[in-house]
Amino acid sequence: MFGGGGGNGLTNSRGAEGGDTILVPTRFVWPHGGRRVFVSGSFTRWTNHIPMSPMEGCPTVFQVVYNLTPGYHQFKFFVDGEWRHDEHQPFVSGNYGVVNTIFLPSESDMVPTFFSPEMPGRSNMDVDNDPFLRVERVPTITQNDIELSRHRISMFLAMHNAYELLPDSGKVIALDVNLPVKQAFHILYEQGISVAPLWDFRNGQFVGVLSALDFIMILQELGNHGSNLTEEELETHSISAWKEGKLNLMRQIDGNLRQYRRRLVHAGPYDSLKDVAVKILENKVATVPIIHSSSQDGSFPQLLHLASLSGILKCICRHFRHSSSSLPILQQPISSFPLGTWVPKIGDSDGKPLAMLSSNASLNAALSLLVQAEVSSIPIVDENDSLQDIYCRSDITALAKDRAYAQIQLSELSIQEALQLGQDANAPYNGQRCQMCLPSDPLHKVMERLALPGVRRLVIVEAGSKRVEGIISLSDVFKFLLD
Repeated sequence: MFGGGGGNGLTNSRGAEGGDTILVPTRFVWPHGGRRVFVSGSFTRWTNHIPMSPMEGCPTVFQVVYNLTPGYHQFKFFVDGEWRHDEHQPFVSGNYGVVNTIFLPSESDMVPTFFSPEMPGRSNMDVDNDPFLRVERVPTITQNDIELSRHRISMFLAMHNAYELLPDSGKVIALDVNLPVKQAFHILYEQGISVAPLWDFRNGQFVGVLSALDFIMILQELGNHGSNLTEEELETHSISAWKEGKLNLMRQIDGNLRQYRRRLVHAGPYDSLKDVAVKILENKVATVPIIHSSSQDGSFPQLLHLASLSGILKCICRHFRHSSSSLPILQQPISSFPLGTWVPKIGDSDGKPLAMLSSNASLNAALSLLVQAEVSSIPIVDENDSLQDIYCRSDITALAKDRAYAQIQLSELSIQEALQLGQDANAPYNGQRCQMCLPSDPLHKVMERLALPGVRRLVIVEAGSKRVEGIISLSDVFKFLLD
């Protein structure tokens, strides 16, 4: 985890009479559990309830950051419809019964800790070894701080090359373009991967990639009663034949064949990490093969690695872990940045709808949405839009197991049933399938989780209810950092 940030934690805003009003970002914590927790107080005139979010790895501890003016404040917690106060924090009897209190001096020193590990009432929990159980100031940043952070990250990426992404040991799988499609997707499933470079032995070069999106389009083509491609033909239908058929299919859709007949997007080992990241973003691909070009002795090009934004982000996290104060944006909550795709607020006419489906929706609906909305994943929600699961493009390879795709109808199989088919598959996630975060989570925590192998996005959920509020992906983070 990154360390603390810089700054004095004070925000200046211009008052109605032209004076300066100092606002102090202040963290409130309720460590005693509940389903839905809010905080209210003299700073909201006791009329508005501020929702609090459970902390990662500690669902019984809720927190929120709110701007307060220096001075004396009273507050209480509204837990599951009942007013509560925390006996382990300073409290007094007032007009609203027993209330907790806080005094914020105008100086920049920290607010006194409300409870420490020695105080009674704290459960024995390890929350990232970070003493959050207190009300404290959160450093605030300016636009200059954001630009400074972006500049330092950009400079770091420009000064390091793709060689640094290569692991000490491992394997890279490439597929011959003459391999039957059925066998190719069985290999993807068995190896637990969703994309592989394609090798043309005749020309002695890498010519493209086979991805989960290809499998989706093949399944949709098989389900099309007017299709010329049958399940039996997959036994002998080669990858190269499919790719050519895919070009013709795309041409029938929009007539622009040139758009789809493009060369393989790849990088060299001496390309900078910034160039690799930009290639991934501009071409909207998940990975870029790192290829060592043919030498003068006539040897074949060498496939060294499949570079991803996750690996590049891991380099950023590792480099700045012990100098996090040089990146002021790291301690800020993700909700304070134009980052990710969010569910539009009521009355927001410019908001882009977030693609979501219920678990009872058909697999065909999910696949169509993945293609049409040009997204790599879809949150699966209940009737209250609370997160139940997530369906990703990579999940489609599970249907290669035991030729399951030949025994189902896309329009009749539900998403829930499709996910059950792949439960014992070699999923590309280490651990939890549904990776989540809260709007109040700091950027460094989101970056560290996205840097884990196989994690490409986090679903942003509301505290307690797990109602989906948005999605933040690897590409979202890099677009923000390299803006």
